[in-house]
Amino acid sequence: MSDVTAIQNLVQKRNELKAEIAKVIVGQDAVVDQIVLSIFSGGHALLVGVPGLAKTLMVNTIAQALGLDFKRIQFTPDLMPSDILGSEILDENRQFKFIKGPVFSNIILADEINRTPPKTQAALLEAMQERAVTIAGQNYKLDLPYFVLATQNPIEQEGTYPLPEAQLDRFMFAIKLDYPTFEEEVQVVKSTTNDSKPMSNALFTSAEIIEFQQLIRRIPVADNVVEYAVRLVNKTRPNGPMAIDYVRNYLDWGAGPRASQNLILAAKTHAAFQGKYSPDIEDVKAVAEGILRHRIIKNYKADADGITEEMIIQKLL
Repeated sequence: MSDVTAIQNLVQKRNELKAEIAKVIVGQDAVVDQIVLSIFSGGHALLVGVPGLAKTLMVNTIAQALGLDFKRIQFTPDLMPSDILGSEILDENRQFKFIKGPVFSNIILADEINRTPPKTQAALLEAMQERAVTIAGQNYKLDLPYFVLATQNPIEQEGTYPLPEAQLDRFMFAIKLDYPTFEEEVQVVKSTTNDSKPMSNALFTSAEIIEFQQLIRRIPVADNVVEYAVRLVNKTRPNGPMAIDYVRNYLDWGAGPRASQNLILAAKTHAAFQGKYSPDIEDVKAVAEGILRHRIIKNYKADADGITEEMIIQKLL
């Protein structure tokens, strides 16, 4: 199959995927779009939202529709790295046998990642980066495709372990999940208080998703689009030569080179989903908020003036 045909096929499959997800999930189109973008770009996502907004159901539904294995890990303050990676046990023949932990799956929902200590967070982040884990000197490869969706509750601060900036940078997207609209909430209540349970059908196989991920990486990008993405990231750095006064006033730190890489990769995926054979500047703008939101650090002045990360990003586009 030629790449042109493959992109047309991807557009059709993506539309079918959204229809399957919509059978179970009401609204939240922008959130679903960004999660699917993340998966096909080969990145991970951080979902920030208050409890009860169907984060687990959403990820479970997406995993079902993609035909992938799904596991949920509830992070707690007493969770140890071996609880998520797995551990060696002595079997009946007095031989050590490795029992795989929940991290061995295609899609992992890391629920409330900020409620577990740094040691366990680091174990998961290593698996995200390397797509492999090392236990007792043995290296175990994780099944591809591999996607981690971590959730954080923005309300709770007491008894939590916020992810350090270096670890936040590993996530391709930071996605904000808002309350549903009045009409959507009415629909949610109606559909969840009766005895019908809609299910999503699997539309993909693991091999197909990996092929689409490789296809997206082969998409060519014009130099002016790459330069726009790099310039946008450079503008977020308050001490850099491209920074405007607004950024110098309100930011302490800007985004690193990983932001530029992710902007281009996500722009390629966004373009492919629209049936385009190469991304343009509009595709970079479309994914900029989710990619830069968690990579810029505001100062106290921004908090005092009620300036949000989104307002700063919009100012730079």
